[in-house]
Amino acid sequence: MRLTVQTDYALRLLMFLAQRQGELATIAEIAARYGISRNHLMKVAHVLARAGFVKSTRGRAGGLALARPADEIAIGAVARHLERDSALVECFRADGNACRITGACRLQGVLYRALEAFFAVLDDCTLADLVDDNDALGRLLKEHAA
Repeated sequence: MRLTVQTDYALRLLMFLAQRQGELATIAEIAARYGISRNHLMKVAHVLARAGFVKSTRGRAGGLALARPADEIAIGAVARHLERDSALVECFRADGNACRITGACRLQGVLYRALEAFFAVLDDCTLADLVDDNDALGRLLKEHAA
């Protein structure tokens, strides 16, 4: 299983916001700290806001913050939301499957179970599990300030 860049950026953005503990952070600040594309991060933030993981405040003093406590944000829920359109293999695609052996193939069931096991591990982890008592992460995010 390989997560998309969008999911990777989303998880990094959420960890950054969780480290800020309610303080607003800007897209520019987060992008600079991680050394990633500001435009791509803006799209990710929009998706997270629409899904209710992040709240966005516009204006001069605006920015992003978590929409709910970090211990209420399951990493699996975030990954499932962002990966819902990503097919592991062709036969998982909702928009068409041209695989000629789908009707007789047992691999699809095995891969589905493996994918569910992957997400089950992520479901057991919250954003708080990733950032609480993680002083090393806090230092790294502060050290790389723009």
